[in-house]
This record gives sequence, structure tokens and C-alpha cells, in this order.
Amino acid sequence: MSDTKETTEEQNNEPHFSIEKIYLKDVSFESPSAPAVFTEDWSPEINMDLNSQGQPIDKNVYEVELSLTVTAKNKDKTAFLVEIKQCGIFSIANMDDENLNGMLGSFCPNILFPYAREAISDLVTKGGFPQLLLAPVNFDAIYAQHVQNNEGETIN
Repeated sequence: MSDTKETTEEQNNEPHFSIEKIYLKDVSFESPSAPAVFTEDWSPEINMDLNSQGQPIDKNVYEVELSLTVTAKNKDKTAFLVEIKQCGIFSIANMDDENLNGMLGSFCPNILFPYAREAISDLVTKGGFPQLLLAPVNFDAIYAQHVQNNEGETIN
């Protein structure tokens, strides 16, 4: 019986990660130049801003929010603006602060990005514009840059 107890205790000390929920927290689509934008040649300039943040919501449970703003300008007029907050609830246990911050700052946003990318593509298409597929994002590099710029700070 003590072997079972030891095995359970060892498992309880192992790092743990699981996805509890992925959801859209906020979404907005605007097309301020419609309908005139549909009569012009389409050669947009696309800009994307993104941000992520993680915060504890319970013991070993964290919400990570990936915020994206995509703006398309055609001939210096805003054709569309999409804002989205794609979120996830993650169970993360038995990790030191450095690994936990890496999970919240890089690994979890990597999981959320394809969902945000799909939602943005759907909104843009439903808004009457050609499909927009955002390029992949290297969250590992973004997180490494954040750590380098903010040495000593924690992300959670």
C-alpha cells in the first residue's frame, strides 16, 4: 500500500498541463468605408497588433488572453478593422516560475493563435472582403524578447 501512496505523491509532483476551455471573450468588426470600398481596386495594407497576458483565476488555473487587432487600409482609407480577444483556461501545476511564465507567455498563445486566426478570417469574409489568412507568429521569439527587455519581471 505504501508503494501506491509513493507513486501518487510522485505523480502529484510531476509538471502538469491541460486545456480546460478555449473561448472568444470579445470580438469586433468594423467596415467604416463600406460600401464605397467595394467599388475600388483592392490592394490593401494590412497591419496586425497582438498582445497576450496570463493571469491566475484559481490555484494552478490560469486564463491566457490573446488580443489581436487587424487593420486593412485601402488607398489610405480604413477598409476594415477587426479586434478579437481569444482566451483559454489552462491547468498548470508543479512548474517553477520560469517555466510557468514560458507556458503563459509562449506556449498557451501558440495554442490560441489558430483559433483567433480562424475567427478573424471568418469575420473578414463575412464582411464581404477576400479571405485573410494571417501568417504564423513566433511566440517563442516574442516571449524571449519580452524576457530580455523586462529581466526580473514576471508575466503572471
